[in-house]
Amino acid sequence: MTKSTEDSKMTNTCEGMKDAGNEKEMKKTREKEEKQQKEESTDSEVSELKKNLDELKEKLSREKDDYLRLMAEFDNYRRRTSQEKLDLVNTASRDTISGLLPILDDFERAIAALKDTSDSDSAKEGTELIYGKLMGFLKGKGLSVIEACGKDFDTDFHEAIAQLPASEENLKGKVLEVVQTGYMLNGTVIRFAKVVVGI
Repeated sequence: MTKSTEDSKMTNTCEGMKDAGNEKEMKKTREKEEKQQKEESTDSEVSELKKNLDELKEKLSREKDDYLRLMAEFDNYRRRTSQEKLDLVNTASRDTISGLLPILDDFERAIAALKDTSDSDSAKEGTELIYGKLMGFLKGKGLSVIEACGKDFDTDFHEAIAQLPASEENLKGKVLEVVQTGYMLNGTVIRFAKVVVGI
């Protein structure tokens, strides 16, 4: 073989080695680029997933807050309606009992008038019996008499319709006489006692 042929083969072999080296290098570069693209793709997917997760957490938080508000609103509604029903029953009861108070006044006047007469004892007993039953029923519904005679005058329970000079010093500011009995229903005044106060 000639020298030039040998040189040419060597050159070709060197070039082939160079090409093989270049191919390996290019392959490594491509692999690096692909790996880098995968990492970038993975990073973008992770960041997208984190973003979605944050959005879902925020949405869940809003939904939970809305749910809690709705439950509180429903609880308030339930309490309000049951209180309104109770108030309605109490108001109806109060109106009915207030309507019966003049009848109690008539019974008290009748009993007082019958005590002064010597007529029939059975009429006195019958009137007291009916009054007692009616009063017992009303007390069972929460009605109570406001005790006033001899007590200190209290505007929360008494209504002064007259003032009289007190015969003794210790009677000043006290209730001397009850003109009309006052009543309370379940601790609430439904009619003030009309009284005469000592001054």
